[in-house]
Amino acid sequence: METFTMSRKELPRAGLVQAALAGKVTNREGAAALRLTVRQFQRLKQRVRAGGPLALRHQSRGRPSPRRLPAALAAQVQVLLRDRYAGFNDTHLTEKLREVHNLAVSRESVRRWRVALGWPAVHRRRPALHRTRRPREAAAGQLLQLDGSPFPWLEARGPVLTLLGAIDDATSEVVALHFRPTEDFHGYATLLHHVFTTYGLPVALYGDGINILVRTDQHWSLPEQLAGQQAPTHLGRVLVSLGIGYIRAYSPQAKGRVERLWATLQDRLVSELRLHRIASADAANAFVPHFLADFNRRFTRPATAPPVWRRPPRDLDLQLGCRYHRVVARDNTVRVGTRLVVIPPGPGRRSFARCRVEVRELLDGRVVVFYADQLIARQAAPAADFVLAPRRAPNGDRRPCAPRPSTAGVRTALAALAASLPPPRRRVHPWRYPFSRQAPFREPRSTRG
Repeated sequence: METFTMSRKELPRAGLVQAALAGKVTNREGAAALRLTVRQFQRLKQRVRAGGPLALRHQSRGRPSPRRLPAALAAQVQVLLRDRYAGFNDTHLTEKLREVHNLAVSRESVRRWRVALGWPAVHRRRPALHRTRRPREAAAGQLLQLDGSPFPWLEARGPVLTLLGAIDDATSEVVALHFRPTEDFHGYATLLHHVFTTYGLPVALYGDGINILVRTDQHWSLPEQLAGQQAPTHLGRVLVSLGIGYIRAYSPQAKGRVERLWATLQDRLVSELRLHRIASADAANAFVPHFLADFNRRFTRPATAPPVWRRPPRDLDLQLGCRYHRVVARDNTVRVGTRLVVIPPGPGRRSFARCRVEVRELLDGRVVVFYADQLIARQAAPAADFVLAPRRAPNGDRRPCAPRPSTAGVRTALAALAASLPPPRRRVHPWRYPFSRQAPFREPRSTRG
């Protein structure tokens, strides 16, 4: 049974060496068959004479490797894997061991120790599927992919948040991340404001068909029918005014770079938030710059052309917001929701009553009024925790952007009121009045009061 402990390379040697010892083959023929020199073949014959066929096994078999890591190191890593770094993948844990604990171990060693604990891999490796590759853009700032990912980023320590992110298509650099309760207008506007002020204006954005960025309704106003196209959304108007294009993706695979980013962040970022014991959205947003500095250092790749970021305009803060068209009231005021903006008199105490103006509700809560591209009034933000949300549909009509509340209760009350009222008096058509030549005309009894 011990013969089976030989390797596939060692098994044929025993038969040829024994045949040479019996004089059936020469040393030269045996050496040629095993692709050895004659001197090496003679050494094998001497080993078989002394110890039998099992002497042909490698002499280092069963001995510990001189490069074997100490058992104490393996025990230390397994303790960290069970306690502090529970849930980390093998590559991420290897990086932490090198940078935080100064333990120079390989990813394969970490994987072997994890398997020794009986733990499965965090992500099961799957065979790659065939996809048609879309070439990267050549320059940074030429195309940004952006999306939102609702996920329990804080696990059981905090609420379920939505992480909004933007990644450069040419360099794979994550240019912005922002946590929000939901995927809303305020979050995307905050994300783009950070990108514009930190890097600049990109040439185009690449995202999905969410109604914050593209129109998904089937309503066409009369001006839109005459123009032959629907008006953009509130955020779409901002992109048009800044000269930024938008490309809509019709499948998750089309914007695969940002989709793969979510898979990586749902592993690494969740582990880092757990490691730093972060339990709120504000603390997570404060931690994002530190995380991105390390993340981009590892995964950013160089571009093949110079960057094409454009300088944002000076009035960028006046561009990011919702825009509405209003007619100034006779008392020189315009209303945005519950907010009333008073317009001061113009040059020569001119009145703006009955003038059509553009009202912008900005990201920071301010309200500004423009007439003929001139700023004529402004109002401060109502509170520090202001959240910008569209108040009307993007085409300017009075259809609310949010779904209308249910009217079931109102209908029930109206039906009860109608049932409590007396029935209406029955009216008889004049052609059906009774007629007599002798008696004067008399109104029918059914119609008398």
